[in-house]
Amino acid sequence: MIDVLVVDDDFRVAEINAKYVGKVPGFRVAARAHSAAQALAAVERGGIDLVLLDHYLPDRTGLELVHRMREQGHGTDVIMITAASDVTTIQRAMRLGALHYLVKPFTFAALRTRLDSYAALRRTVDRVGGRGLTGQEQVDRIFGALRTSPASSAPGLPSGQSEPTTDLICGVLHRAGHPLSAHEVAAETGLSRSTAQRYLRHLEQAGRLRLSLKYGDTGRPEHRYAWVAP
Repeated sequence: MIDVLVVDDDFRVAEINAKYVGKVPGFRVAARAHSAAQALAAVERGGIDLVLLDHYLPDRTGLELVHRMREQGHGTDVIMITAASDVTTIQRAMRLGALHYLVKPFTFAALRTRLDSYAALRRTVDRVGGRGLTGQEQVDRIFGALRTSPASSAPGLPSGQSEPTTDLICGVLHRAGHPLSAHEVAAETGLSRSTAQRYLRHLEQAGRLRLSLKYGDTGRPEHRYAWVAP
């Protein structure tokens, strides 16, 4: 099993991320932390293979935490999971050795892809590592294990629907915290109402959204959709 430390200052988000991790075979949540100090203490206790790390923490940034970990000799692997999407932060994460960088909001499928590639990396390193010195072919295998292959339509999505648009809609509903209509989702995302309605219908059928009806003066109910935490 790969033991994971989930780090996010938002308790609810940490809970969601932990549940996501628990759904991926071969991974388990060893600990959760809501500050850089808590995260560093968990790493120092040992037993952590991978840190899923938010950048915006109350006491220091996630990248400052990674820098501190490296200074202390902790080689624990890191995948950044954060709303920070500026190029400077992304470059710093790369230079500090982050293996992946996932921008919030994201879907379970997006996280699973990163976790699966990380597991593949560990398996590849284990296989190659027993041989001592490696040639270019083995080096290419190690670096190639982390690659993900983005697709225009993720598995399980109807033809013509894409994962980025799904992520966008899920993010709007997640942040709203209350049910929204297709018209409101369209306004927030810049999509047409009919496009938003197609995605919302599929997400509701997949169990990721909850449908409720709001009755107005006309008697025709308005369909409203709410985020369902995994």
